[in-house]
This record gives sequence, C-alpha cells and structure tokens, in this order.
Amino acid sequence: MPYFFYGFDVTYLYIVLPCLILSMIASASVNSTFRKYSKQISSRHITGSEAAQRVLRASGVYNVQIERVSGNLTDHYDPKRNVIRLSDSVYDSPSTAAIGVACHEAGHAVQYAQNYFPIKVRAAIIPITNIGSRLAMPLILLGVLFGVGGAYSYNFVYAGIACFSLSLLFQLVTLPVEFNASRRALRAIEDAQLLTDEEQRGARKTLTAAAMTYVAAVAVAAAQLLRLVLLFGGRRKND
Repeated sequence: MPYFFYGFDVTYLYIVLPCLILSMIASASVNSTFRKYSKQISSRHITGSEAAQRVLRASGVYNVQIERVSGNLTDHYDPKRNVIRLSDSVYDSPSTAAIGVACHEAGHAVQYAQNYFPIKVRAAIIPITNIGSRLAMPLILLGVLFGVGGAYSYNFVYAGIACFSLSLLFQLVTLPVEFNASRRALRAIEDAQLLTDEEQRGARKTLTAAAMTYVAAVAVAAAQLLRLVLLFGGRRKND
C-alpha cells in the first residue's frame, strides 16, 4: 500500500488527523460543559475547596493540603507534595461544575492514600515514558538517516517505535485512574449530599466530558503509533 501521494503522507490524513479532530472536539466539549455548569450554583453553596476537603475527610485522609493555582482548568493533584491545586474557577466557586472537578482531584488523593494499584503503576512508569517520548523521534530519524549502513542501523527505528509505544501505554494506564477518580467523586458527592439529585447531573456531565479527553488521548497515541509502524515498520524488509 502506498503511504505517500505526491509527497503527501496519507497515513497522517486517514489515521492521525481524525483522532486529532476527535481530541479537539473533546477539549471543546470540556470547556463548554464546564462553562455551562459553572453557572449552576449549588443550593448548599459549598465551594470547590470545601467539597474536596469533605471528600478527603470522609475517606480518612487528613494530610493533604488544598491550594489555589492560576489558570483555567489547571486543577490537579501533586502526589510529590501531597497537594491538591484548584484553579480560580474551582477553588472558591460553589457551582456544580467546580464541585465535580474538585471532588475528582480529591479522588486522586484518596487513590494514593489507599494505594490504588493503577495509579501506582502510572506513577512508576512516568519517568520511563518521559524518557521514551524524548528519544522516540531522534532514534527513528537516526535509523532512517543511517539506514544505508545496513540492517543494524535500522534497529534504531524499531527502538524509536518501541519508545513511542510507551506513550500509548501511559495513556492506557491513565484511563482507569481517571474513571475511578470520577466514580469516587460522584459517590462521595451523593453520600455526603453535597449536591441535590438535579445538581449532581451537572457534576456528572462535567466529569464525563473531561473523561472523553483521556479517551481521545488514547486514540491519538494509538493512531500515531500505527502510523509509525506503517511508515517504518516494514522498511528493513522492503530494503
């Protein structure tokens, strides 16, 4: 199968581009959903930071700090410093979207406190995947440039593809971690009655939209890996 048409990489057009479009749609959906439910104020007027604190206490976690961080949807849990950082639109906001996001980040803190296995795996492979992502393309380029030297030189290409595959592995491991954190958040919101049944829909839709960005990230990583395999995987055989 020809992968180039008049110098244009058709594998990018048919394999990677649709996934990138899916990723952009997912990102736009998160922002629009968050904006929508940021206008839905909870009847109990509990802020995002207060909701996160209640989730932590309900799970028996008392040593996690909650801080404000600048930016939009920059909320995250930092396991190294054991700190939940909530953005300006979440920290002091009593909206259903803010409470959903804050409780999700608290869910990550609880995962670490309770030694949730998938998040331990993700934390363990982060250094490896970071190194692999940096080495992938340089190794592939070296293999292509020096491929004239024989089959041995082309091993660089396969090493590069193997390094890039670590990115897909990381995204795959991230999926259960994020879905579990959202389930924990919604269960905690219901158990503690932080939101009414109607208000819980806003939090659920916000977290569902956020989860789709991780699904899209898996699709993009898989598409890029497939493209590399199609372009370079059979080069030694063809040569």
